[in-house]
Amino acid sequence: MTGNQIEWARKRDELVSAIKRLGFPKELGEQIAKQLGSPKAMDRMLAYLYNVKPQTAELIVDEMLAICSDIDTWHNKKAAEEANAKYNDLLNYGLGTDDEDWG
Repeated sequence: MTGNQIEWARKRDELVSAIKRLGFPKELGEQIAKQLGSPKAMDRMLAYLYNVKPQTAELIVDEMLAICSDIDTWHNKKAAEEANAKYNDLLNYGLGTDDEDWG
């Protein structure tokens, strides 16, 4: 296993454990971890679980969806910034014959 895989597995286990301590099934924690997809997102969920201590599975799922939405928004923003930077380069420098990015 790589370092990233070890970190992901450790965070998944911590998230599953926190959800089980709140009285929910292990499978809910596994699915939440799978949907979140990254240790950083799982850290956000863990902070929510530790601070709010939600009483229903719906609240946990709602928070997971909010975190996923934030991540998607961030990815879209970064993609738009990259496209804008390329467009600005096009405006400033034109299409060069040796520029493979535009070919």
